[in-house]
Amino acid sequence: MSAVVIQELTAGARDKSDLQFWEATFLLHEKQRTLLVPSGEDWWLAGKVLNSLLRGLKSKAGGRIPRLSVDEKQRIIRDVLIALTVKRAGALLVTNNTKDFQRIKRFCNVRIISGDEYFK
Repeated sequence: MSAVVIQELTAGARDKSDLQFWEATFLLHEKQRTLLVPSGEDWWLAGKVLNSLLRGLKSKAGGRIPRLSVDEKQRIIRDVLIALTVKRAGALLVTNNTKDFQRIKRFCNVRIISGDEYFK
């Protein structure tokens, strides 16, 4: 479980019971040592990936991509950190936000599968 995902879900909690659920989830994953936390290197690489996305650079995995707008940058920052920590752990990223992660994958070769496909 990504610490970034838990942060996002905690921030969006509707009430106290949701907060308690995400706290319990956090504590469980921390205790089991299954909590993926961005390292200093992940933050550095996230800056490089974001720079490439903002500038619309050509990636090793494909051609040139459209530049990322500043508004999109704010939304995708956490997704880049999620992708980098999952890649570092050698894990599979399960998400229904495949559009953003396919963009990120051009600069961070993380394995991605949609939640619908994974849980079928």
